[in-house]
Parts: sequence; structure tokens; C-alpha cells
Amino acid sequence: MRALAILGSPRIKMNTDILLNKVIEGLEKKDVLVEKIQLGKLNIYPCIACGACAKTGSCFIKDDMYKMYDKFDQADIVVFASPLYFNSVTSIAKTMIDRCQMFWSSKYVLNKPSIDRSKKRNGLFICTAGGVQEENGFIGATLVMDLFFKAINTKYKYDLLIDNTDKVFVGERVDLLEKAHEMAEKLIEFN
Repeated sequence: MRALAILGSPRIKMNTDILLNKVIEGLEKKDVLVEKIQLGKLNIYPCIACGACAKTGSCFIKDDMYKMYDKFDQADIVVFASPLYFNSVTSIAKTMIDRCQMFWSSKYVLNKPSIDRSKKRNGLFICTAGGVQEENGFIGATLVMDLFFKAINTKYKYDLLIDNTDKVFVGERVDLLEKAHEMAEKLIEFN
């Protein structure tokens, strides 16, 4: 089994990355092959809405995103982690998500999917917020993730939404670290 773990935070070894690493640790204990991608280290250009993917089923921009498309197709599990920025995911995360337009175009415009639609994939979204969030504080991010997971034919199974990280560092919240680790067991169950 293969998992793709994507860090959409520009900061490593901080709240979002720590939770992602705990999920990775749990997956690896279940003998899942995990590849971690740090979006902040990649060179991904924004989608320019040129329509090329609606004609060819693929994006014409040959940057680091081009390497990601096959990784989505091969993954059985996709874990996406981003801090909450202005009630959504980070700009580096959103840039990558927007470039998944080619999957949508290949499926719904050309009827020739660029991703295996019959393969079952499970998805988890990890999101941290510095401040205390109201009831729907994460809704902007979760709506974006819902569409992202649909684009890559992944069942959006779980969220790990954590607020108040400016006051209480995730690394000090043992209950959250354990919960993140336990998410791995849930992710390998396909039903």
C-alpha cells in the first residue's frame, strides 16, 4: 500500500508538520510505503486557466507539479496537511490544488480520465489554526479539500482540525499526537 503525505505549510517541524509526521509514523508501522512531499520546496506555477488540459487531458506547464500527477494516481492514501490561512489552505497548497484542474478536465470534458477512477483511495485532511475557531471556522479549508479529493478520486474520509495552536503547541498535546497516530489505522481500512 502507498501513501502520499503532502505538507502544505511553509514551516517544517511546527504544528502542522508534527501532526503529519505522526500520521506518517502510524502508516509506516502498518507497512505502508509513505512518500512525503513538502510543497514549500517545490516550484509549482499557478494555473492560468488556459484550457489546454480540456483539449489534451494534461497540463502543458512542465514544473514540479508535473511529477505529482502520477503520484496521485499511484497512491492508495492521500494525507494533506495545511495550516489555516484566512479560513482556507495556504497559497502553496491552493496553487497545487488548482493545478489538479487537468484531472477534472480529463474526466468531465474529454471523458478520458488522467487518473484511475476505479482505484479506491482514502483521504485525510489535517488543518491547524493559531486562534480559537468558531463552529464553522475551518469550513473554507474543508470545502476546498472536498473538491481536491474529488478531483483526485479520493474518498475524503477524515479530518483532523486543530485550533488554538498559538497558545498551546501541538507538540505538547499528547492526546492530539496519539489521535494523529491512530488516524493511520483508520486510513488503511477500505469499505
